[in-house]
Amino acid sequence: MATLDECRAALVQLSENLSRANGKVRAAASLDRSVSCRITDLGVVFTGRLANGTITDIAIAEEPVEPAEIKLAMTGDDLVALVAGKLNFAKAWASGRVRLEASFRDLLRLRTLL
Repeated sequence: MATLDECRAALVQLSENLSRANGKVRAAASLDRSVSCRITDLGVVFTGRLANGTITDIAIAEEPVEPAEIKLAMTGDDLVALVAGKLNFAKAWASGRVRLEASFRDLLRLRTLL
């Protein structure tokens, strides 16, 4: 089971990956939205802001103060595997290992990242 520190490191790495992206991926990550990532096996939620192609203000909460505009939920191991490129997001989402909630418009933009 991934630790809290490993999950935070994975989110920081994801942010760095997004900030270095080009083309369609960069455009998809250029949304300005609040985000949350519930780590189901640790019982915590990471919150932050996706803006200008990076995730900022990453914080930990048992429950977010406000509902995020983009919500993810998965185990810590799945988060670490996704960021490391060992787990395909689209397959994990289709199988229910990863849950994603966002507006229809945001889902259309985010599909480039999938």
